[in-house]
Amino acid sequence: MAGGSLLTACASQVVPKGRVPVSLWFSYGGTNREVLEALVERFNRSQTRDFVQAVYQGDYFEGLAKLRTAIAARCAPVLSHVVGEVVPYLAEAGVLEPLADYPGVRELDLIPELGQERTWTSGGARPVCALPFNRSTPIAYLNGDLFAQAGLAAPRDWAELRAVAKRLTEPKAGGRFGFGCPINWWFWVALVAQAGGSIVAENGRISLGDRAGVQALGLWQELVRGGLMKPPPGRDYNAWEQCNQDFLSGRVAMIWSSTAFLKYLEAHAPFKLIAAPLPAGTKRAVPTGGTFWVVLRSAPSAEKAAAVRFLRFMHEPEQVITWATRTGYIPVTRTAVRMLEQRGYYAAHPNDRVALEQLAVAEPWPWSVDLFRIQREIVQPRLESAVIQQRDASAILAEARALALEPT
Repeated sequence: MAGGSLLTACASQVVPKGRVPVSLWFSYGGTNREVLEALVERFNRSQTRDFVQAVYQGDYFEGLAKLRTAIAARCAPVLSHVVGEVVPYLAEAGVLEPLADYPGVRELDLIPELGQERTWTSGGARPVCALPFNRSTPIAYLNGDLFAQAGLAAPRDWAELRAVAKRLTEPKAGGRFGFGCPINWWFWVALVAQAGGSIVAENGRISLGDRAGVQALGLWQELVRGGLMKPPPGRDYNAWEQCNQDFLSGRVAMIWSSTAFLKYLEAHAPFKLIAAPLPAGTKRAVPTGGTFWVVLRSAPSAEKAAAVRFLRFMHEPEQVITWATRTGYIPVTRTAVRMLEQRGYYAAHPNDRVALEQLAVAEPWPWSVDLFRIQREIVQPRLESAVIQQRDASAILAEARALALEPT
């Protein structure tokens, strides 16, 4: 039913006579939606061969659910973008079109850490089936006014994170928390890597970080228990939005969030906003995040070729620059970064450089078909209950590991 209603929505957009139609499903709203729709319009005006029909599908998880339904019903779009963790599942299911042999794809000059090559372990050895779109890293946002008043700098490690959060916490009623962070898989994965662990061991075992996973969860528990971190409300993007609002209103002095919110926070902060890299545990490390473009193998050949022409357009420097500078996402090609440097953009906007520089410590994701299921169904709800209800971190992750091994 969902797939049928969405195809009707696509059909309501009139394709000019003689053009090849490309149905594009996308997620997210607000400024990011406006920028994407403007780029789609730019492409449609730039030539007379193809015509992209962009249809909004809700947030990432709503969009993915609709895409899976449409694939099963054999009415999928030609082109979509999906979160990185689900790409291995879709690739191994055989529903994604290999892209490397289409004209121009091998010459896109992608930043390796943002493309398939280094986003996943052994990603470069696999057929190219995903091209980067809105890519990000988790970063810290600081209330620069509060930090300046207290004579503090961005914390460089977990010990400084604890100390800075304590200094900036005002415990009286109606006061302020020093730190805030959505209890989300992405940030937990960052903490696991900083503690020296990985969610999947080198031999393929689902480890969830073992001891490092417990330490990562324990840090959140400690900060919440000590009154230094605001108890996180909501789930998924509601939690992210609430965290942003707490920061903008001055209820929290420092938050972890995504590159994706940089321009929104800069535009709405009534104080000097400072973006900073995440602190180190035993080392510095972050995961990459965001989505990849995928072309569905079931689409007609002419429409797949047209979709790839649109993707080549989206990876041209001016489109990459427009997308990055208006949203805060990382430019996905080296050419775009060089042009921004030459234009003095990073000198004028140092916050934009933070996520780009963090790619030097980006950890690849495992190429695992079970990763998305483990994230959504097993780990995410247990992270929330561990922090909010202060459940034993070691026991709850042991429970999650056991469930991850059960056959689906």
